[in-house]
Parts: sequence; C-alpha cells; structure tokens
Amino acid sequence: MAIDCATAACSVALFAEGEMIAGEFHVLGRGHAERLVPMIAALPERGRATRIAVARGPGSFTGVRIGLAVARSLAFAWKAELVGYSTMALVAAMARARNGALPVTVAMEGGHGEWFVQGFDGDGRALAETRSLRPQDAVAAFPSTLVAGTVAEDFVARAGSGSALPLHSDAREFRTLPESELTPDAAPIYGRAPDAKAPSSPRGAPA
Repeated sequence: MAIDCATAACSVALFAEGEMIAGEFHVLGRGHAERLVPMIAALPERGRATRIAVARGPGSFTGVRIGLAVARSLAFAWKAELVGYSTMALVAAMARARNGALPVTVAMEGGHGEWFVQGFDGDGRALAETRSLRPQDAVAAFPSTLVAGTVAEDFVARAGSGSALPLHSDAREFRTLPESELTPDAAPIYGRAPDAKAPSSPRGAPA
C-alpha cells in the first residue's frame, strides 16, 4: 500500500504483483487527518498489506506528519515492512512516465511563498538536495526545459520558456518510482528549516 498526503493532495493505493488494484486521490488543501484513514479503510481488505510505502515530503509540515504517523501505526499493527520516499522523486518519476527519459525540474508549492525545487537527470537521479526558494530565485537557479509539479505552470510563465507538466504527488502512480528511491528511513523531509527556533541560553547559564 502507498500513502501520500505530504502535499495539498491526499492519496492512497493498494497494489498486488506490481499492479494497482484500488486507489483514491483528492486535492484537499486541508483536512488530511479526517480523510486519510477513511480512504485507507475503503480499500480492499481495508488496505492491509505486507509493505507500506509513505511519502516523507517535502510538503506540508502537517500533511507529512499525518502520513508518517498513520503509516507507522499500520506497519506496527500489521507487522508490515515500512519504506519511505520523497514526493519530489515521485513527481519526477511521474514526469518521466509521461515524457520519457528527460531531465526534469520538479517545482512544488512550499511555505511562506517559497517553492520546493529539485533537479533530476534523465535516469531519475536527483542532482542535488531539495531547495526552498523564492519563485524568482528558483527560476534563476533551475532550467525550465521541462518543469513538473504543482507550480510548474507558474515557473514556466516566469521563465518565459519551457514546458510545464502540472502534477501532484499521487500514491496511485507509486509504481513509476524506481525501487532505488525507497528507503527504510521514515523520517520526514521538510525541505526547509522550522520557523520556530529554540531560545538561546542566557550568558553564563548552562546550555
């Protein structure tokens, strides 16, 4: 089973022998906590699986945490293998499935008016870590030949050239993701530093 609610979209899918047997996808914006568990329960056998794949982000801080919490709970209850993946890598894989083995810039809505941006080569390998940038800085730093993601159209419009492929990370397309992109690490990928910072210790006080 795949679970992806790290972005504005919420999706689940159940696979058997490499084929999807059921799936559901909704762009919610908010309300992932209320919708995710009923969506899983509506799957055949209530979604029970021997392996659970979950989106680790980057994306919504809340969505990332909800998806990981539900996936960890189900993996524990079902004694299932738990693996994580990057939403950026899945969107890149979805783009390759539609356009072939081409380099792609993945651009997704981030927080505080910034975008999450990451480049991938034609084989789907990430060229560097995800960056959280202001739109104008993202356009200046990344190529616009092929841009996929939730802000792809805005990216290409600002760049003045290139092809846009509007996509949300979608659990139903989990099988497009290379096995090499899966990891037993289920820690969140937030893509940017937290807004809140721990207060510094007064001078002379123990840290």
